[in-house]
Amino acid sequence: MSEKQNGQGGSPSSETGGRVDAAQPPILSLRGVSRSYGTGAGAVHALKDVSFDVQPGTMVALVGRSGSGKTTLLNLVGGLDSPDAGEIRLEGTDVTGLDEAGRSRLRRDGVAYVFQTFGLVPVLSAAENVGVPLRMRRTPRAERERRVALLLELVGLQAHAEQRPDELSGGQQQRVAIARALAASPRLLVADEPTGQLDAETGLSVMALLRGVVESEGVTALISTHDEVMMRLADRVLRISDGQIAEDVLQKTEA
Repeated sequence: MSEKQNGQGGSPSSETGGRVDAAQPPILSLRGVSRSYGTGAGAVHALKDVSFDVQPGTMVALVGRSGSGKTTLLNLVGGLDSPDAGEIRLEGTDVTGLDEAGRSRLRRDGVAYVFQTFGLVPVLSAAENVGVPLRMRRTPRAERERRVALLLELVGLQAHAEQRPDELSGGQQQRVAIARALAASPRLLVADEPTGQLDAETGLSVMALLRGVVESEGVTALISTHDEVMMRLADRVLRISDGQIAEDVLQKTEA
């Protein structure tokens, strides 16, 4: 069952009986966000007046055809790009008002990314790849090693800690990428088609892992996907078309 929202923002009702607790303040809020590329008649309007809230500890699936604006939206949320108009707030911080140093801190401490191309460092082992964000934060070695071991166990790869990416399957590499994204305990996990390079069975296991991560780590996830299974695992589905929210559906689960 589902409840449609109006597509122009506002939190889902707290009387849905699902996993979302709308009584909490949203962790992420977008208001009137627009982004265009180019000028004049040739301008491409990637996003047009997009507004919505995301509740903490939820998984939101962002779906739409290629070119619909999904990746642009994710880049704006994570501070990789800036909107032409509108406001984006992460836990009350105005992301759009940050300077480059502020956006760098956001990407280091607040938002983590998972991409379909994995992005692992080839010469590093799985454990070393997971530990990269902690090294950047200068986390003490003993604490870093404990966190890496915990995350490799979480993604089921503790036995592969010393293997390099070329010694791992695609699904295992994506699991390492997810563990790395979680290393610095981000508030928001942004994933752009995380199963796009995987076969159906492997993609399903990665999707189930992401669902489990949201619940076990208490992280909020915004994930773009074409996968129907990922949509069913999400707490909420936002459909984007021609740069606008076309449908906003709150998933319900049976008690």
